[in-house]
Amino acid sequence: MRAACVLLFITLAVVPIAVSQSTPNRVLLALSKQDHTLAIVDPTSLKVLARVPVGPDPHEVIASTDGKTAYVSIYGFGGYHALSVVDLVNQKALPEVDTGALNGPHGLAFSGGNVWFTAEGAKAIARFDPATSKIDWIMGTGQNRTHMLYVTTDEKRIYTTNVSSGTVSLIEQVATPSPGGQQHTDWNETVIAVGKGDEGFDVSPEGRQLWTANAQDGTISIIDLANKQVTATLDAKIASANRLKFTPDGKYVLVSMLREGNVAVFDAASHKEVRRIPIGHGAAGILMDPAANRAFVACTPDNSVAIIDLTTWKVTGHLEVGGGPDGLAWAAR
Repeated sequence: MRAACVLLFITLAVVPIAVSQSTPNRVLLALSKQDHTLAIVDPTSLKVLARVPVGPDPHEVIASTDGKTAYVSIYGFGGYHALSVVDLVNQKALPEVDTGALNGPHGLAFSGGNVWFTAEGAKAIARFDPATSKIDWIMGTGQNRTHMLYVTTDEKRIYTTNVSSGTVSLIEQVATPSPGGQQHTDWNETVIAVGKGDEGFDVSPEGRQLWTANAQDGTISIIDLANKQVTATLDAKIASANRLKFTPDGKYVLVSMLREGNVAVFDAASHKEVRRIPIGHGAAGILMDPAANRAFVACTPDNSVAIIDLTTWKVTGHLEVGGGPDGLAWAAR
């Protein structure tokens, strides 16, 4: 009997116990274009907890406000028409959203409980309601390659870059009187000419300015959002610019470039370049981390995500999230 107990103890000691790597309350989301996966990363340990399959040619990712669901734009240069959906709690793929004639979904935003997305092939912006599983709002921009997207928290203002038209669309919700004396909601679009190939952009933390990086002429356009006009055009020398992001304190602006090995840093007040940070052979998505005063930059050609300390302005490490990383986002529960 004693021998049997000893044998049982030894057997239990050597059998590995499967431990589930549950999703923390706050995770980093990173897309791999090459592997067609969404990596769920613990921002503390910087370990990949799971890789969930998504559709072909994923470009951007956004999470719901409750941090439980991620949405991924399946782009295909206007050839695809789907949003991949990922259950972040159970780390599994859910049925995708068919965007129909709204082909080429790219830029994403989550606001008011809704998923907003650009449809580059349709020259439009649309809204998907997860509660009803319906696309319940569409507006055409009349511009070519409507690409990246910003939606205010009250869903009353929408900003987007139109790459091939070299413009930015400022779209605002307005109340318009109807013949019966009632008011109905309408939308007004203001189209502002900027530089050639404007793609990545961001709105300053206080919401007064929009900066957009113009990839073809290497400039940065600065728009006063209240007056709806360009107030400055910087000769930034950032050809092939891909993404642009303000630091959380609004003091600096980072610009990534697809065909260069540096991230350019500009002083937001003086509009002057203050440094270029070598990170690899090219850069795409940028994600700020206010909790740790750092930035994550997708180094697509190097198949890694660089981590930049925003105090020392040095690269402190790299994440391996899959081949051809691009879109990055936070999910917080």
